[in-house]
Amino acid sequence: MSNKYTLYGTPFSLYTGKARAYLINKNIPFDEVFSSLDVYKNIIVPQTGVRFVPVLKTPEGQYLQDTSVIIDSIEKRHSDNSFIPSTPKQQLVSHLFEIWADEWLLIPAMHYRWNKDNFPFIHQEFGRIVMPKMPAFVRGFIGKKIANKFKGFVPVLGITPSTMPAIEDWYENHVLHYLDLHFLSHDYLLGAKPSLGDFCLMGPLYAHLLRDPASGKVMKNIAPNVVKWIERMNSSKIEHGQWLSDDDIPDTLVPLLQRIFSEFWPVLESTVEKCHQWHKQNPTIKNIPRTIGEHDFSIGGIKGQRAIMPFHQWKLQRVLDCYNGADADSKSILDAMLINLGGKEAMQLNIVNRIARVNNQLVYA
Repeated sequence: MSNKYTLYGTPFSLYTGKARAYLINKNIPFDEVFSSLDVYKNIIVPQTGVRFVPVLKTPEGQYLQDTSVIIDSIEKRHSDNSFIPSTPKQQLVSHLFEIWADEWLLIPAMHYRWNKDNFPFIHQEFGRIVMPKMPAFVRGFIGKKIANKFKGFVPVLGITPSTMPAIEDWYENHVLHYLDLHFLSHDYLLGAKPSLGDFCLMGPLYAHLLRDPASGKVMKNIAPNVVKWIERMNSSKIEHGQWLSDDDIPDTLVPLLQRIFSEFWPVLESTVEKCHQWHKQNPTIKNIPRTIGEHDFSIGGIKGQRAIMPFHQWKLQRVLDCYNGADADSKSILDAMLINLGGKEAMQLNIVNRIARVNNQLVYA
């Protein structure tokens, strides 16, 4: 039996970028297999029941789908040199960056990919899935058809002409601004060693926002320290140091964390409420749909509507479990930090109907 893992994904896949960076930094031997249409038909769908990448095959032949599940599983299998902090503040902040990067930074990642001048680059990338060995003009023609289906998902995320200016202002003048300032003085989010939050940031920031031509120019121009951080995250030659001592959270992260609670958290609270209502109205339905209607959201003071995604509740449960699992002394430390971030009340959110993942499907626990 090989001791290597196999990562099925694509270079332009957001979450593949997250999983790849984790495996590289964890020093896990792995082969990467491009997820062509044949790979989807013969491996991914038969082994997982879904059509999502990345998928990680373990040396024992188990197929893991969803990057949070992949990282959790590898951390248990290879517990030495953990990338999930054990101290209360750094652990919670790492989980906050996990849900924020995975779910909220998806907005600029999708906007810049599909609404900026990234063509024919993107058409070629998607064309490789169906016809990896065909001439470029054929790949481009097929890739455009596939890409248009993905582009149709953009408005579902609340990306519309009315919200686009606010999305760009938030991403360029807030997200990139503060991350660039942070990475000027810190190698990673929490010091000289990457954490769960770093890997989650790699998804949108690398696979979409740096690799795609249009957004790549933006990042290189206004956030060179973010580019250097991405290069570190993708390198197997970097020796890691330690996280900051005394469970310290850098001041440079505070504005980002404060905006998570002021702007993203209301969407999460609404999601929990809507999922509860949906469950009451559909008590006998086993598998929860990917979306269950629409709700309001606000970004940069501009209001819009976006799909309600029950998966967000599953991710939120990880954050709340981290907070609620803390002992009394740790919770008092966390509460002091959360008051400064405007998030203490947010953390008191009670989820009545928990969501679980069973056979890669969302169900009520």
